[in-house]
Amino acid sequence: MFSFTSFGAKIDHSVNGGQGPYTFRISGQTYHKIGSLLPKEGGRPKYEQLYFYDTQNEIKNRMPAFVDADSRTSLDEALTNNLITMLDESSAVAQAFRMARDWSSNNTMSDCGLRLLAKVTTSQQYNTPNVTEVAALITVDFGHCNSTRVINVQKKNCAPHRISEIHQLYMALQYPLLFPYGETGYHEEIPYHTNTGRRKTTRGHVTMREYYCYRIQQRESEATTILRGGRLFQQYLVHAYTAVEEQRLKWLRHHQNELRLELYNNVCDAVIRGDTSATSIGKRIILPSSHTGSPRYMVQNYQDAMALYREYDNPDLFITFTSNPRWPEVDTMMKCPVLID
Repeated sequence: MFSFTSFGAKIDHSVNGGQGPYTFRISGQTYHKIGSLLPKEGGRPKYEQLYFYDTQNEIKNRMPAFVDADSRTSLDEALTNNLITMLDESSAVAQAFRMARDWSSNNTMSDCGLRLLAKVTTSQQYNTPNVTEVAALITVDFGHCNSTRVINVQKKNCAPHRISEIHQLYMALQYPLLFPYGETGYHEEIPYHTNTGRRKTTRGHVTMREYYCYRIQQRESEATTILRGGRLFQQYLVHAYTAVEEQRLKWLRHHQNELRLELYNNVCDAVIRGDTSATSIGKRIILPSSHTGSPRYMVQNYQDAMALYREYDNPDLFITFTSNPRWPEVDTMMKCPVLID
């Protein structure tokens, strides 16, 4: 209802058909897309268009975006209006679209567009951004920019285009309720904390995996908005994992020479792949054993397991541990004070 971008993925709804807890499962690649500020002729506004077009009837326009016409689910219009007001007052991203709306209504004869920026800063503090940091109003020449750090949103006649996962507003545009201030997210130039000790890091910047691991931790000095997101938090976690996995695959695709690709192109690999014809063409991307889930990763773990069996003989017991937080003994132990000797 409040997202600025569309969420694309193959969502598996069959896993939620039983009585178990909610599960968010997808397959394939995820992607975000953003279109123009105005809907097509005769079409309903959606996503970012709801912040720009026909805002006099904004609540009625947002209802069909969340609930189908045939659904019996009713929504609280007062709560929806309060959330809209909250985003207008606090979110720098929502304020940017409202700025474009106000300018367009006062200058009906001129065309306008919005350029969502991602100014890379070296600050290690995640302060609340302002409008000038995340967006710029374009009124003359929109130009064409293919940079992953810039998103051009034109007023009309703009086909939906994909947003890069390394854009700083990638998550804030999709989850405005989890990031109510329009906080900027991950980028490739976040520096590490100065470390001159024995375990000094060799890399100069934080990886995407390290960033999301940092974000989902609970701290006394920070709000727990993301952790209290419920089902939306589950979707955010899956989404973050797929973004990390995509970054890893991109790195492997562009660093095949560093991985010594020629060492993998032997007869055994050809037989395993089923390449029985020498006429096959195309460029093959090799996934090394260090990539979790790759075929070589599974084969290496299998060989390690077989080596353990050979050294220590077959296992005698296969033990599994299960727990339920509603068990009386678990509840009793949680209430008992912990004594540290």
